[in-house]
Amino acid sequence: MVEPPMKVSKGDLEAIERSIKTVREMGTKIRKSLESYSDNETHDVAWEVQAGVEALEVFGSRWTIEILAALYVAGERRFNELRHLLNGISSRTLSDKLRSCTESGLVERRVVDGPPVRVSYRLTEHGMVCGRLLGPLVAYMKIRNGAVEANV
Repeated sequence: MVEPPMKVSKGDLEAIERSIKTVREMGTKIRKSLESYSDNETHDVAWEVQAGVEALEVFGSRWTIEILAALYVAGERRFNELRHLLNGISSRTLSDKLRSCTESGLVERRVVDGPPVRVSYRLTEHGMVCGRLLGPLVAYMKIRNGAVEANV
């Protein structure tokens, strides 16, 4: 757990928890809607599981979540700024992961002609939508793990 925990007002924590509950309820509705279509030969449960795994695959590799979280929270950053935000990542790994995130449409590489030439990275609209959709899950996990608690 990240120490010390973030202290938020009791009212804000309750509002966050209500929002998470709303997201959970919407997730249940979406799940039921998709489930109604996965009861045939082409789109059976195995197909649905595989489609879900493939959809989330980009988030599963080491450092990808960290890069996306850094760009979501900190905004557009240059290569070395990202490297300093991400403790322990090598330049080679960061370069490879940024290329992969760019190819998957989550990150945009921006080049500004110089001199010197300046290269920065930011989330695409697709990357921002993913960040917004993952936000409630991240908040839930922070609360669950004790990283966020009410200031009493």
